[in-house]
Amino acid sequence: MTLVTPPPIDQEDENMLVPHSDLVEGPQPLEVVAQAETGSTTENQQVEDPQASRFTWKIENFSGLNTRKLYSDFFVVGGYKWRILIFPKGNNVDHLSMYLDVADSSNLPYGWIRYAQFSLAVVNQIHNKYSVRKETQHQFNARESDWGFTSFMPLSELYDPGRGYLANDTCIIEAEVAVRRVVDYWAYDSKKETGFVGLKNQGATCYMNSLLQTLYHIPYFRKAVYHMPTTENDLPSASIPLALQSLFYKLQYNDSSVATKELTKSFGWDTYDSFMQHDVQELNRVLCEKLEDKMKGTVVEGTIQQLFEGHHMNYIECINVDYKSTRKESFYDLQLDVKGCCDVYASFDKYVEVESLDGDNKYQAEQYGLQDARKGVLFNDFPPVLQLQLKRFEYDFVRDTMVKSCEYYCSGEVKIVGIADMRKVILNNNW
Repeated sequence: MTLVTPPPIDQEDENMLVPHSDLVEGPQPLEVVAQAETGSTTENQQVEDPQASRFTWKIENFSGLNTRKLYSDFFVVGGYKWRILIFPKGNNVDHLSMYLDVADSSNLPYGWIRYAQFSLAVVNQIHNKYSVRKETQHQFNARESDWGFTSFMPLSELYDPGRGYLANDTCIIEAEVAVRRVVDYWAYDSKKETGFVGLKNQGATCYMNSLLQTLYHIPYFRKAVYHMPTTENDLPSASIPLALQSLFYKLQYNDSSVATKELTKSFGWDTYDSFMQHDVQELNRVLCEKLEDKMKGTVVEGTIQQLFEGHHMNYIECINVDYKSTRKESFYDLQLDVKGCCDVYASFDKYVEVESLDGDNKYQAEQYGLQDARKGVLFNDFPPVLQLQLKRFEYDFVRDTMVKSCEYYCSGEVKIVGIADMRKVILNNNW
């Protein structure tokens, strides 16, 4: 998330296809397979044939299933037949695998396409709030007639009788499907419809594309990149400034999507790197550091610092003696918790939450020895462009793995304020 406020100086400016892998967590295509015997009951909660509907599938004697894959009965949404496909023991993984399938795909005419947004869920029959639900969207066709999640949930959790996902050895699966108008992506003209064009994905560079689009849409940043000196002997594949200038120019004036290969070559990346997921925050920091270094001694020196640098103060204050330690630090981005926070302001409240240092965790206060103290952080100032990294992943000690938090801000509104107003917000919220 990037919050933009007016910069301190004047300005003048005008799903890639997911490759199939049984080991990738996330929406994955499958081949059409023959239907297995089903020992289940189904409930299609619809009277007519709406564009959206929920389908419930109850599978009895679940732990005794000896088939590799299992289909539900078909149900109709939007005039189309659908069904759920599961792999009770996992599709070559130690997770339940689950997909939404076009039931009559083998009988449909050549070139058929249908687009749906859908969610799949395993219902927790003890506490419904612990039900596991994942959602995605897909444009189904003959090559990709099913789509879903290879690693839906760990088998150890599913088959654990104390977890609540199996009650009387019955598993309840739900599908919510909404059929949407098919978008002809080949005929879609992004420049005509929006005035902008996209970036081509090299394999796993969608995170980088998002970052580049964000930076491109900061006018002063784009202007500074254009003003970085280059020579006619420079090659884009060997010069980050020239490669970024070329990329931004094409984003501004091309009529179709733009390739990023010259830029990644200037990073020193090869094809392997383009197919590896990198941390977007780390890439942002490395890229800005390189640009900041290249800007030294030029007319745009200090631009990165002016745009993105803010300051906060870390402090430790003793409770029982008159002693306080402070340290001022700069930041270019902030990592905010999302879990348990209703909006970005609640995330900031959590960021500056005061920590008590007592008991075995007392503070060593020089001549005063170990003391009870309070530890916290206060903001001195925010930059014109405030970059917020929302922390979606945390370590789960029970599962012994990193898990993603899918919580979202409930207010749906972030007020964009000026620098002077931001100071008021800081004071009002004790940041």
